[in-house]
Amino acid sequence: MTGDPRGYAFYTFDEAPLLAAATADPVGFVRELPERVILDEVQRVPGLFTAIKVAVDRDRRPGRFLLTGSSNVLLVPALADSLAGRMEILRLHPLSQTELAEHEADFLSALFEARFETRRQEPLQADLAERIVAGGYPAALERGTHRRRAAWYRSYLETIVQRDIRDVARIRALDVLPRLLEGAAGQTAQQFNLNQLAGPFQVSRPTIGEYVALLERVFLLERIPPWHDNRLRRLVKSPKLHLCDTGIACVLLGLTPRTLAADRNRLGPLLETFVAQELRRQATALDAEIRFHHFRTRDGVEVDLVLERDAHTLAGVEVKASATVTSGDFRGLRMLANATGERWAGGVVLYDGEHVVSFGDRLHAVPIRRLWES
Repeated sequence: MTGDPRGYAFYTFDEAPLLAAATADPVGFVRELPERVILDEVQRVPGLFTAIKVAVDRDRRPGRFLLTGSSNVLLVPALADSLAGRMEILRLHPLSQTELAEHEADFLSALFEARFETRRQEPLQADLAERIVAGGYPAALERGTHRRRAAWYRSYLETIVQRDIRDVARIRALDVLPRLLEGAAGQTAQQFNLNQLAGPFQVSRPTIGEYVALLERVFLLERIPPWHDNRLRRLVKSPKLHLCDTGIACVLLGLTPRTLAADRNRLGPLLETFVAQELRRQATALDAEIRFHHFRTRDGVEVDLVLERDAHTLAGVEVKASATVTSGDFRGLRMLANATGERWAGGVVLYDGEHVVSFGDRLHAVPIRRLWES
């Protein structure tokens, strides 16, 4: 146990004696806790949730218990049901580029207002691959070289697979998970294809589907649902798969900043994932609710990201790894704008160029750097 200057005592269930004590007698453990407490890696002690529920029901003052962990308790029914109506969930993402730059994020406000000033910004060029490969985990970013950051990411993944996933589920073929995650990294920013993911393994397709759900539960993968509208036909209804951090994806694929910059086939999907996760992280700072989708027709017309604000207003983001943009790059955004009418706020094509350029009503080409620079 350690102390916190704001009056919280800190316990982590990474410590074997605490884990053993809480597992053996959850009720007694909770009864002896200080008035304000942080319990870390709480998913390792499922029996604790019922005991905390009883304590909360006896004393409803908010903020007495801060529960932290590396898996999503909402996806563990027994745990989520125990504290239903008694807890607020806050997901902590890896660091965004705006946080790293110590800037205030205003890109999403500008996007929904179609407000982008026409001015020159320096292209990122080689720095773009550096940012993608570095990822956003603070402990990795503290390391000064790619080799040391990659070593941290590999250790982190091993810990997640060998310990955290064991804590939330029984896995018969634990050795499948690292290879499955590597396969998912190769599919990032693509349509989710369970058959393709399951192909290399001597494990059933439903089992691989369960393993994908487990990797989502520990915040390594996410599936972005398709956007749809009854006025548009022939829409693809499959979700899109994304790794939750490009630093992890690049380690799984064996990419360095130099090799990524030289591999255009890898750079495009990883850049899209990089942008998707940056916007996801920025959205957590807004009062409005932002839902993320993608849009694609069976004819191949697409928008990489469709953002829906407060279940009404829509904006679109297309991502290009190139330094130039053409009118054809706005084809999907124009189709989406026509389909959504008054709900449409605006759309951008992000590219590694120099200038903000208008391509029509509420449509702009915008340098990628504008994501985190005002």
